[in-house]
Amino acid sequence: MFAQVIVDVAHSQVDKIFEYSCPDDLKTGSRVKVPFGNRVIDGFVIGVSRTSVFPPEKIKPVAEIYDESPALVPECFSLMERISRRYRVPKAASLRLFIPSEMRLGRVHESFRRFAVYVTADVKISKAAKKQTEALAYLKEKGEEDFAALCEKFGRGAINSLAEKGALKIEKRKIVRSPFKGLPEDYSGKILTPAQQSALESIEKTDKRVNLIHGVTGSGKTEIYLSVIAREIARGRSAIFLVPEISLTPQMLSQLRARFGGAAAILHSGLSSGERFDEWWRLRSGEAKIAIGARSAVFAPLENIGAIIIDEEHDSSYFSETAPRYSTFDVALMRAEYNGAKLILGSATPSVESYAQAADGKFNLITLEERINGKPLPEIIIADMRKEVRRGNNTAFSSALREELDAALSAGNQAIIFLNRRGYSRTVLCRDCGYTAKCENCDVTLTYHSEENCLKCHYCGAKYRMLSACPDCGGKHILYNGTGTQRVVSDLKSMFPAARILRMDNDTVTGKDGHYKILKQFSDRQADILVGTQMIAKGHDFPSVTLVGILDADMSLHFSDYRSGERTFQLITQVAGRSGRAGEAGKVVLQTCSPDDYILRYAVNYDYKGFFGNETAMRKASGYPPYALICRIMVTSEDNAAALEALKGVYTDVGGLRGQRPDKFIFMNKMHSPVKKIQGRHRYQVLMRLTDGELLEKLYDISLKYTSGDTLVYVEENPVNLS
Repeated sequence: MFAQVIVDVAHSQVDKIFEYSCPDDLKTGSRVKVPFGNRVIDGFVIGVSRTSVFPPEKIKPVAEIYDESPALVPECFSLMERISRRYRVPKAASLRLFIPSEMRLGRVHESFRRFAVYVTADVKISKAAKKQTEALAYLKEKGEEDFAALCEKFGRGAINSLAEKGALKIEKRKIVRSPFKGLPEDYSGKILTPAQQSALESIEKTDKRVNLIHGVTGSGKTEIYLSVIAREIARGRSAIFLVPEISLTPQMLSQLRARFGGAAAILHSGLSSGERFDEWWRLRSGEAKIAIGARSAVFAPLENIGAIIIDEEHDSSYFSETAPRYSTFDVALMRAEYNGAKLILGSATPSVESYAQAADGKFNLITLEERINGKPLPEIIIADMRKEVRRGNNTAFSSALREELDAALSAGNQAIIFLNRRGYSRTVLCRDCGYTAKCENCDVTLTYHSEENCLKCHYCGAKYRMLSACPDCGGKHILYNGTGTQRVVSDLKSMFPAARILRMDNDTVTGKDGHYKILKQFSDRQADILVGTQMIAKGHDFPSVTLVGILDADMSLHFSDYRSGERTFQLITQVAGRSGRAGEAGKVVLQTCSPDDYILRYAVNYDYKGFFGNETAMRKASGYPPYALICRIMVTSEDNAAALEALKGVYTDVGGLRGQRPDKFIFMNKMHSPVKKIQGRHRYQVLMRLTDGELLEKLYDISLKYTSGDTLVYVEENPVNLS
């Protein structure tokens, strides 16, 4: 027999199929080790045949087979071809998406433990062997015990002697490393509201592949998702449930396990390698039928998928910023088409592109306009921070927010303070000369972190000593500019000394349980105020929260990005939705220096349709998505001269395309990337707006042409981050 193998080397020069002789029982989809040049490397078996076109003496044998059962499902090879062709990456890079990195590198395997099992007391034990007598009596009562623990308690010699005498036997058992074992799993069946039932039936009856649920925060979208999954499981099918933040996965997993038990498995980067390995194999073996996780869970090893759900579909985390630079929606649609599955998108603030597709009738649009409990959406109060400054208030808190915080805490309720910035302050600058501390490796300002008394780069993670004097002029007047989450917590403690405060950002969340522990503490009323970044902005349900404070709402409004208005509207609506989800009415205090901005006015009134109409009119007039395609060819290198040389070649070739098809180009120019350097790599770009994607293949060809050595050139389509 002969195996067709793709070697696990993501390089265009070896992006082809190699053939090896193999045992008769080797199956397509298996992971193997194969000789390759003077090395033995990993590979993926994409086919097995009885004959070969090559002479037998030139065909080397497979060196090792990794798994008893094939790791890759048949669908992987169809997706491999589509992803490789779509994003112009080697086939090995596509296949890697389906296998956790620890598995590929052979760093994680099945876990086994030995157990001592009681057999009989009818054995001869010397009177002097007291440990044997004690151990046997202990084991007789327990029935069985972990072998290592038993040896530690009574001594390895005593236990081995009992095993030799036949008093006990030692069994080796596979251990499943299950994450989040302590999650509550009580499920009381919920009766769907008429609106939810109508949504469920609409999904069931439509002949459209994609369904968009546009439901206000608290409208019961999750219960619709669970009902869809229940229907598919009852039909013997499987499901994928995607959430944008790792912080949301324990909460959703809890609901899935409560309803479906062990049929739900979690996949995300926060798990230990052993847990991820075992959860992945539970899905691959069919023991688990539901995969839940962030973006990468779209590649879960499930077969016969009946539904794929993308919750908070507007979120930018659903776009990969490393090769392959895929859109989760695109991959989910590929899998839905392959399996004949329903693809369900959900959001209180859908992306403009998705809602435009629904408005045009390409997606099945389902609208939920009321909260499930019938309560009104929280009142949003705008606090004009310009007036606060004129009154002499230079703190991060408006008088309105202080008063509402005091009222909420006095009433025994909880509050959330949202700030999309971690650290103590945004920048550190010299008041004498204007010097701003920047990272040596990245063209970005450093952020001060008071707990460690250091400056940090949030791009590469580098740490620097806090300045005692300006390195440029020697001045001693160092100013903290802007406010971070650490600073907010410090100020809150001064204003409300009795309040219990939790902080949730990338600095406080550590380990796979980090998100869950903080959120559970807050949910269990062990804190009065939760201060956090985007992690707390969406999806969470805290019944006792009656107040949300949004600090510096303008921050995302004034980015030089065509999506800045959309992101601001989404962020405000999502954060506001955490308030007043149970009995008491909620309030939101939105602090801004631009109270008359039209985006904020739409957000205050929860007017998505008004926002959408205004936004699409502007984008259509100026040639932005969804009415055009933004394409960026990025050039990065540690060698600035090499980057500039590649940029020149890229610009010349793209210019040639523009000369041939001027009707396809709305705009084109070359420039430094807004962040000129990250992790020591110089960054340049050719930015263009195209009328459609007809030229994409040629742009990918150009990027591959100029990628060499240390110089990396790649294409981004409608990039979520233009910095």
